[in-house]
Amino acid sequence: DGDASDQSFPTIMAATDLTSAPPTGKKAVLFFWASWHSDSAPRGAIDRVFNTLASTQSGDDGVDFYRVEAEAEAVPDLSLKYAVTVVPTFILLDAAGNIVDRGDGGDDVPRLTQAVSSLASRSGVAPATAASSASAPAAASPEDVLNARLKSLINSSPVMLFMKGVPTAPRCGFSRQAVEMLSDAKVAFGTFDILTDEDVRQGLKKYSDWPTYPQLYVNGDLMGGLDILKEMAEEGDLAEQLGVEKSDAGIGAAATSADANGSGSLDDRLKKLINRHRVMLFMKGLPSAPRCGFSRQIVEMLDEEGASYDSFNILEDEEVRQGLKTYSDWPTYPQLYVDGDLVGGLDIVKEMKEGGDLSGLLQG
Repeated sequence: DGDASDQSFPTIMAATDLTSAPPTGKKAVLFFWASWHSDSAPRGAIDRVFNTLASTQSGDDGVDFYRVEAEAEAVPDLSLKYAVTVVPTFILLDAAGNIVDRGDGGDDVPRLTQAVSSLASRSGVAPATAASSASAPAAASPEDVLNARLKSLINSSPVMLFMKGVPTAPRCGFSRQAVEMLSDAKVAFGTFDILTDEDVRQGLKKYSDWPTYPQLYVNGDLMGGLDILKEMAEEGDLAEQLGVEKSDAGIGAAATSADANGSGSLDDRLKKLINRHRVMLFMKGLPSAPRCGFSRQIVEMLDEEGASYDSFNILEDEEVRQGLKTYSDWPTYPQLYVDGDLVGGLDIVKEMKEGGDLSGLLQG
Protein backbone atom coordinates (compact mmCIF):
# COMPACT_ATOMS: atom_id res chain seq x y z
CA ASP A 1 0.00 0.00 0.00
CA GLY A 2 2.88 2.38 0.78
CA ASP A 3 4.33 2.05 -2.73
CA ALA A 4 0.97 2.67 -4.35
CA SER A 5 0.51 5.80 -2.25
CA ASP A 6 3.89 7.15 -3.36
CA GLN A 7 3.03 6.52 -7.00
CA SER A 8 -0.33 8.28 -6.63
CA PHE A 9 1.31 11.45 -5.30
CA PRO A 10 4.48 12.13 -7.30
CA THR A 11 6.66 15.02 -6.22
CA ILE A 12 5.61 18.04 -8.26
CA MET A 13 8.39 20.50 -8.88
CA ALA A 14 6.19 23.59 -8.62
CA ALA A 15 7.87 24.92 -5.46
CA THR A 16 11.33 26.38 -4.93
CA ASP A 17 13.68 25.78 -2.01
CA LEU A 18 14.34 29.05 -0.19
CA THR A 19 17.24 30.11 2.02
CA SER A 20 16.68 33.88 2.11
CA ALA A 21 13.74 36.26 2.15
CA PRO A 22 11.46 35.79 -0.89
CA PRO A 23 11.47 38.53 -3.52
CA THR A 24 8.69 41.10 -3.28
CA GLY A 25 6.40 41.97 -6.13
CA LYS A 26 4.52 38.68 -6.14
CA LYS A 27 2.32 36.81 -3.70
CA ALA A 28 3.98 33.85 -1.99
CA VAL A 29 3.39 30.89 0.31
CA LEU A 30 6.28 29.73 2.51
CA PHE A 31 6.20 26.15 3.77
CA PHE A 32 8.48 25.57 6.76
CA TRP A 33 9.35 21.88 7.13
CA ALA A 34 11.90 19.71 8.94
CA SER A 35 13.56 16.41 8.12
CA TRP A 36 12.70 15.02 11.56
CA HIS A 37 8.98 15.72 11.05
CA SER A 38 7.83 12.88 8.79
CA ASP A 39 4.60 14.52 7.56
CA SER A 40 6.30 17.72 6.45
CA ALA A 41 9.47 16.07 5.12
CA PRO A 42 9.71 15.31 1.39
CA ARG A 43 6.98 12.86 0.28
CA GLY A 44 5.23 13.18 3.64
CA ALA A 45 1.48 13.79 3.88
CA ILE A 46 1.73 17.57 4.38
CA ASP A 47 4.44 17.86 1.73
CA ARG A 48 2.08 16.24 -0.76
CA VAL A 49 -0.67 18.69 0.11
CA PHE A 50 1.75 21.55 -0.45
CA ASN A 51 2.83 20.09 -3.80
CA THR A 52 -0.77 19.84 -4.91
CA LEU A 53 -1.50 23.44 -3.91
CA ALA A 54 1.65 24.60 -5.68
CA SER A 55 0.77 22.78 -8.88
CA THR A 56 -2.73 24.26 -9.03
CA GLN A 57 -2.13 27.83 -7.80
CA SER A 58 1.36 28.76 -9.02
CA GLY A 59 1.99 30.54 -12.29
CA ASP A 60 2.84 33.88 -13.86
CA ASP A 61 -0.30 35.52 -12.47
CA GLY A 62 -0.68 33.36 -9.38
CA VAL A 63 1.38 32.63 -6.27
CA ASP A 64 5.00 31.61 -5.80
CA PHE A 65 5.48 28.59 -3.54
CA TYR A 66 8.64 28.12 -1.49
CA ARG A 67 9.91 25.35 0.76
CA VAL A 68 11.98 26.46 3.76
CA GLU A 69 13.82 23.84 5.79
CA ALA A 70 13.05 25.07 9.29
CA GLU A 71 16.22 23.79 10.95
CA ALA A 72 17.13 27.17 12.39
CA GLU A 73 20.88 26.65 11.99
CA ALA A 74 20.32 26.58 8.22
CA VAL A 75 17.91 29.52 7.92
CA PRO A 76 17.81 31.26 11.32
CA ASP A 77 16.87 34.64 9.85
CA LEU A 78 13.72 33.33 8.18
CA SER A 79 12.63 31.29 11.18
CA LEU A 80 13.04 34.32 13.44
CA LYS A 81 11.56 36.80 10.95
CA TYR A 82 8.32 34.85 10.70
CA ALA A 83 8.29 33.60 14.34
CA VAL A 84 8.27 29.95 13.31
CA THR A 85 8.10 27.75 16.42
CA VAL A 86 6.51 24.58 15.04
CA VAL A 87 6.55 22.58 11.84
CA PRO A 88 4.82 22.59 9.54
CA THR A 89 4.15 26.32 9.38
CA PHE A 90 2.66 28.09 6.38
CA ILE A 91 3.23 31.82 5.86
CA LEU A 92 1.08 33.60 3.25
CA LEU A 93 2.50 36.87 1.89
CA ASP A 94 0.99 39.52 -0.33
CA ALA A 95 2.90 41.10 -3.20
CA ALA A 96 4.44 43.66 -0.83
CA GLY A 97 5.81 40.92 1.42
CA ASN A 98 3.27 41.48 4.21
CA ILE A 99 1.87 38.50 6.12
CA VAL A 100 -1.82 38.14 5.27
CA ASP A 101 -2.34 34.78 6.96
CA ARG A 102 -0.46 31.91 8.53
CA GLY A 103 -1.04 28.33 9.60
CA ASP A 104 0.90 26.79 12.49
CA GLY A 105 0.64 23.01 12.25
CA GLY A 106 -0.91 20.92 9.50
CA ASP A 107 -4.13 19.79 11.16
CA ASP A 108 -6.56 21.96 9.16
CA VAL A 109 -5.94 21.26 5.48
CA PRO A 110 -9.34 22.66 4.32
CA ARG A 111 -8.56 26.00 6.01
CA LEU A 112 -5.11 26.06 4.44
CA THR A 113 -6.56 25.31 1.02
CA GLN A 114 -9.12 28.09 1.42
CA ALA A 115 -6.48 30.55 2.60
CA VAL A 116 -4.23 29.82 -0.38
CA SER A 117 -7.18 30.11 -2.76
CA SER A 118 -8.11 33.46 -1.21
CA LEU A 119 -4.53 34.66 -1.55
CA ALA A 120 -4.43 33.64 -5.22
CA SER A 121 -7.66 35.53 -5.91
CA ARG A 122 -6.38 38.77 -4.35
CA SER A 123 -5.57 41.42 -6.94
CA GLY A 124 -2.82 42.87 -4.77
CA VAL A 125 -4.12 46.39 -5.31
CA ALA A 126 -7.90 46.40 -4.96
CA PRO A 127 -9.55 45.79 -1.58
CA ALA A 128 -11.24 42.46 -1.11
CA THR A 129 -14.98 42.32 -1.66
CA ALA A 130 -17.33 41.91 1.27
CA ALA A 131 -18.03 38.33 0.22
CA SER A 132 -14.39 37.37 -0.01
CA SER A 133 -13.59 39.16 3.23
CA ALA A 134 -16.28 37.18 5.00
CA SER A 135 -15.01 33.86 3.71
CA ALA A 136 -11.27 34.50 4.01
CA PRO A 137 -9.48 33.83 7.29
CA ALA A 138 -8.49 36.88 9.32
CA ALA A 139 -5.05 38.16 8.43
CA ALA A 140 -2.36 38.24 11.09
CA SER A 141 -0.66 41.63 11.22
CA PRO A 142 3.13 41.87 11.63
CA GLU A 143 2.53 43.40 15.07
CA ASP A 144 0.37 40.42 16.10
CA VAL A 145 3.07 38.02 14.93
CA LEU A 146 5.77 39.89 16.86
CA ASN A 147 3.63 40.11 20.01
CA ALA A 148 3.00 36.37 19.89
CA ARG A 149 6.73 35.80 19.66
CA LEU A 150 7.45 38.19 22.54
CA LYS A 151 4.89 36.43 24.73
CA SER A 152 6.52 33.09 23.93
CA LEU A 153 9.99 34.42 24.79
CA ILE A 154 8.80 36.02 28.04
CA ASN A 155 7.28 32.72 29.16
CA SER A 156 10.18 30.53 28.04
CA SER A 157 11.55 30.51 31.61
CA PRO A 158 9.86 31.22 34.98
CA VAL A 159 12.42 33.99 35.50
CA MET A 160 13.41 35.64 32.23
CA LEU A 161 15.97 38.41 31.79
CA PHE A 162 16.17 40.43 28.57
CA MET A 163 19.65 41.87 28.55
CA LYS A 164 22.53 43.11 26.43
CA GLY A 165 24.85 40.18 25.88
CA VAL A 166 24.79 36.82 27.64
CA PRO A 167 25.38 35.95 31.32
CA THR A 168 28.95 34.89 30.59
CA ALA A 169 29.65 38.09 28.65
CA PRO A 170 27.29 41.00 29.47
CA ARG A 171 27.51 43.90 27.02
CA CYS A 172 26.59 46.70 29.41
CA GLY A 173 27.08 47.50 33.09
CA PHE A 174 23.37 47.41 33.93
CA SER A 175 22.99 43.92 32.45
CA ARG A 176 26.10 42.75 34.28
CA GLN A 177 24.74 43.99 37.60
CA ALA A 178 21.37 42.29 37.03
CA VAL A 179 23.08 38.98 36.27
CA GLU A 180 25.26 39.28 39.36
CA MET A 181 22.31 40.10 41.63
CA LEU A 182 20.22 37.17 40.39
CA SER A 183 23.18 34.81 40.59
CA ASP A 184 24.16 35.94 44.08
CA ALA A 185 20.56 35.36 45.17
CA LYS A 186 20.72 31.84 43.64
CA VAL A 187 17.81 32.57 41.33
CA ALA A 188 17.71 30.35 38.22
CA PHE A 189 16.86 32.41 35.17
CA GLY A 190 16.79 32.34 31.39
CA THR A 191 18.10 35.16 29.21
CA PHE A 192 17.66 36.68 25.76
CA ASP A 193 20.32 38.87 24.15
CA ILE A 194 18.38 41.80 22.68
CA LEU A 195 21.47 42.88 20.71
CA THR A 196 20.96 39.87 18.44
CA ASP A 197 17.42 40.80 17.37
CA GLU A 198 16.36 44.38 16.65
CA ASP A 199 12.68 43.42 16.28
CA VAL A 200 12.64 42.04 19.81
CA ARG A 201 14.75 44.92 21.15
CA GLN A 202 12.36 47.59 19.88
CA GLY A 203 9.14 45.59 20.08
CA LEU A 204 9.52 44.62 23.73
CA LYS A 205 9.78 48.27 24.76
CA LYS A 206 6.30 48.87 23.38
CA TYR A 207 4.90 45.50 24.47
CA SER A 208 5.97 46.03 28.08
CA ASP A 209 5.71 49.83 28.10
CA TRP A 210 9.23 49.85 29.56
CA PRO A 211 11.80 51.86 27.59
CA THR A 212 15.12 50.49 28.85
CA TYR A 213 17.10 47.29 29.38
CA PRO A 214 17.61 44.99 31.18
CA GLN A 215 14.02 43.88 31.75
CA LEU A 216 13.13 41.10 34.19
CA TYR A 217 9.98 38.97 33.99
CA VAL A 218 8.71 36.44 36.53
CA ASN A 219 6.02 33.97 35.47
CA GLY A 220 5.24 36.15 32.48
CA ASP A 221 4.88 39.41 34.44
CA LEU A 222 7.24 42.38 34.13
CA MET A 223 9.09 43.11 37.36
CA GLY A 224 11.08 46.04 35.98
CA GLY A 225 14.71 46.93 35.40
CA LEU A 226 17.87 47.16 37.46
CA ASP A 227 16.56 49.88 39.79
CA ILE A 228 13.55 47.76 40.73
CA LEU A 229 15.82 44.77 41.32
CA LYS A 230 17.99 46.85 43.63
CA GLU A 231 14.98 48.12 45.60
CA MET A 232 13.66 44.57 46.03
CA ALA A 233 17.06 43.33 47.18
CA GLU A 234 17.25 46.13 49.76
CA GLU A 235 13.89 45.05 51.20
CA GLY A 236 15.03 41.48 51.81
CA ASP A 237 16.03 38.24 50.14
CA LEU A 238 15.70 38.75 46.38
CA ALA A 239 14.38 35.26 45.67
CA GLU A 240 11.64 35.76 48.26
CA GLN A 241 10.81 39.20 46.86
CA LEU A 242 10.46 37.71 43.40
CA GLY A 243 8.36 34.84 44.74
CA VAL A 244 10.63 32.09 43.38
CA GLU A 245 12.57 29.25 44.95
CA LYS A 246 16.32 29.38 45.22
CA SER A 247 18.40 27.19 42.94
CA ASP A 248 20.98 24.78 44.35
CA ALA A 249 23.68 26.63 42.45
CA GLY A 250 24.32 30.03 40.95
CA ILE A 251 23.94 30.71 37.28
CA GLY A 252 25.70 32.19 34.29
CA ALA A 253 28.78 34.33 34.44
CA ALA A 254 28.32 35.47 38.03
CA ALA A 255 28.18 31.89 39.28
CA THR A 256 31.44 31.16 37.53
CA SER A 257 33.26 34.46 37.89
CA ALA A 258 36.20 32.68 39.50
CA ASP A 259 36.58 30.57 36.35
CA ALA A 260 36.58 33.67 34.18
CA ASN A 261 39.38 35.06 36.30
CA GLY A 262 41.41 31.90 35.91
CA SER A 263 41.16 30.67 39.51
CA GLY A 264 38.71 27.89 38.77
CA SER A 265 38.47 25.07 36.24
CA LEU A 266 36.14 24.35 33.35
CA ASP A 267 35.03 21.17 35.11
CA ASP A 268 33.98 23.23 38.14
CA ARG A 269 31.99 25.52 35.89
CA LEU A 270 30.30 22.64 34.08
CA LYS A 271 29.41 20.99 37.38
CA LYS A 272 27.78 24.22 38.59
CA LEU A 273 25.83 24.58 35.36
CA ILE A 274 24.64 20.98 35.45
CA ASN A 275 23.42 21.43 39.02
CA ARG A 276 21.86 24.86 38.75
CA HIS A 277 18.43 23.21 38.38
CA ARG A 278 17.22 19.73 39.27
CA VAL A 279 16.32 19.15 35.59
CA MET A 280 18.87 20.79 33.31
CA LEU A 281 18.82 20.76 29.51
CA PHE A 282 21.82 21.71 27.39
CA MET A 283 20.45 22.54 23.97
CA LYS A 284 20.87 24.59 20.81
CA GLY A 285 18.81 27.76 21.28
CA LEU A 286 16.14 28.56 23.85
CA PRO A 287 13.05 26.53 24.76
CA SER A 288 10.99 29.24 23.05
CA ALA A 289 13.23 29.22 19.97
CA PRO A 290 15.15 25.94 19.52
CA ARG A 291 17.93 26.11 16.95
CA CYS A 292 17.80 22.46 15.83
CA GLY A 293 15.15 19.81 15.41
CA PHE A 294 16.53 17.53 18.12
CA SER A 295 16.43 20.32 20.69
CA ARG A 296 12.92 21.26 19.60
CA GLN A 297 11.68 17.69 20.09
CA ILE A 298 13.13 17.26 23.56
CA VAL A 299 11.67 20.63 24.65
CA GLU A 300 8.26 19.50 23.41
CA MET A 301 8.49 16.27 25.42
CA LEU A 302 9.53 18.09 28.61
CA ASP A 303 6.72 20.60 28.15
CA GLU A 304 4.20 17.79 27.57
CA GLU A 305 5.25 16.31 30.89
CA GLY A 306 4.78 19.67 32.60
CA ALA A 307 8.36 19.49 33.82
CA SER A 308 10.09 22.32 35.64
CA TYR A 309 13.51 22.67 34.04
CA ASP A 310 16.21 25.13 33.13
CA SER A 311 18.26 25.24 29.95
CA PHE A 312 21.61 26.43 28.65
CA ASN A 313 22.14 27.54 25.04
CA ILE A 314 25.41 25.87 24.03
CA LEU A 315 25.56 28.00 20.85
CA GLU A 316 26.38 31.03 23.02
CA ASP A 317 29.42 29.49 24.72
CA GLU A 318 31.89 27.43 22.69
CA GLU A 319 33.88 26.49 25.79
CA VAL A 320 30.84 24.86 27.37
CA ARG A 321 29.76 23.34 24.05
CA GLN A 322 33.03 21.50 23.54
CA GLY A 323 33.93 20.95 27.19
CA LEU A 324 30.67 19.26 28.15
CA LYS A 325 31.17 16.61 25.46
CA THR A 326 34.34 15.50 27.24
CA TYR A 327 32.99 16.01 30.75
CA SER A 328 29.92 13.86 30.09
CA ASP A 329 31.52 11.53 27.53
CA TRP A 330 28.51 12.26 25.33
CA PRO A 331 29.33 13.66 21.86
CA THR A 332 26.03 15.23 20.77
CA TYR A 333 23.33 17.67 21.83
CA PRO A 334 20.83 18.04 23.40
CA GLN A 335 21.92 16.58 26.75
CA LEU A 336 19.50 16.17 29.66
CA TYR A 337 20.61 16.00 33.30
CA VAL A 338 18.49 15.18 36.36
CA ASP A 339 19.85 15.64 39.88
CA GLY A 340 23.29 16.29 38.37
CA ASP A 341 23.39 12.97 36.48
CA LEU A 342 23.36 12.61 32.70
CA VAL A 343 20.18 11.00 31.40
CA GLY A 344 21.21 11.14 27.76
CA GLY A 345 20.11 12.70 24.51
CA LEU A 346 16.93 12.73 22.46
CA ASP A 347 16.86 9.00 21.72
CA ILE A 348 17.17 8.05 25.40
CA VAL A 349 14.49 10.53 26.44
CA LYS A 350 12.19 9.22 23.69
CA GLU A 351 12.66 5.64 24.89
CA MET A 352 11.91 6.65 28.48
CA LYS A 353 8.76 8.50 27.41
CA GLU A 354 7.54 5.57 25.34
CA GLY A 355 8.28 3.21 28.23
CA GLY A 356 6.44 5.41 30.74
CA ASP A 357 9.56 6.14 32.81
CA LEU A 358 10.11 9.79 31.93
CA SER A 359 7.34 11.27 34.06
CA GLY A 360 8.58 9.58 37.24
CA LEU A 361 12.15 10.66 36.61
CA LEU A 362 11.20 14.30 36.06
CA GLN A 363 8.89 14.44 39.07
CA GLY A 364 11.43 12.78 41.33
